[in-house]
Amino acid sequence: MTTLQIFGLQFLLSLVLYTLIARWHVAPRLAALPLASALSPLLFLHAFRHLGMVFLVPTVVGSSLPPAFAVPAAYGDLLAALLALLAIVALRSRWPFGLPLVWLFNVVGTVDLVNALAQGLRLDVSLGAAYYIPTFAVPALFVTHAMIFAMLVRRAR
Repeated sequence: MTTLQIFGLQFLLSLVLYTLIARWHVAPRLAALPLASALSPLLFLHAFRHLGMVFLVPTVVGSSLPPAFAVPAAYGDLLAALLALLAIVALRSRWPFGLPLVWLFNVVGTVDLVNALAQGLRLDVSLGAAYYIPTFAVPALFVTHAMIFAMLVRRAR
């Protein structure tokens, strides 16, 4: 198998596994909670996206990582992490703009992931030791973004 095929297989299998975990174990437990309480655990996962700043650390990703990928991916993740954290505080404090902030986070965070994935494939990036991020963490982030969108739309009706 080529490196791209291995990457694709690992990404797909992680996506399938996270989807099953979400569907069978996480979603049923969150469904019984009020919306703000149900969103918080999903947002907490995204609050750790500050770890994406590792794309700017050459000793982790190698010196050949193109800045055209590394800079937007790192700062996009940082922005998503800060928005997720702010949304958690807003929901917990019952601020009136809590749900709009969750929407903003979810759109920004999803666009960031799609952009990073597309740019990574387009530029054929090699992430060195950070290879686990797109094969293990990113599928979980995509699944939780989908869960957040579904909860916001379903409960807004």
